[in-house]
Amino acid sequence: MAAQTAVLDLIHDWTAGEEGNDAERLDALLTDDFAGVGPLGFVLGRKQWLERFRKGLENHKFAVEEPQVRDYGGAAVVVGVLAQETSLKGEDKSGRFSVTLVAVRPDDRWRLAHLHIGVLQEVSSR
Repeated sequence: MAAQTAVLDLIHDWTAGEEGNDAERLDALLTDDFAGVGPLGFVLGRKQWLERFRKGLENHKFAVEEPQVRDYGGAAVVVGVLAQETSLKGEDKSGRFSVTLVAVRPDDRWRLAHLHIGVLQEVSSR
């Protein structure tokens, strides 16, 4: 239970950094080999991820809803729904997306190693 709380704290800190467009805050939360996959399939390394705000990305609201944590000891996987109000160079990029995050604990604290943002599809019950 303690690991789940610590991982959720990491996700909270990450979403606060994203919502605040705060690359410095995010810098402390990401592993050196971090990789982020966007909803269109692009892959950004750690440096590229941190540079997004200087290249016109603005998050106005950013939250992971319904996070579910699966603890594997030194690693954890979080799945949920990413709700964002975001623009890139003035163009609206807001939406709701599926999100999978991988957190690792290489030392005494959790860090974000990987994330994958995908298209959220509604499941039809026929």
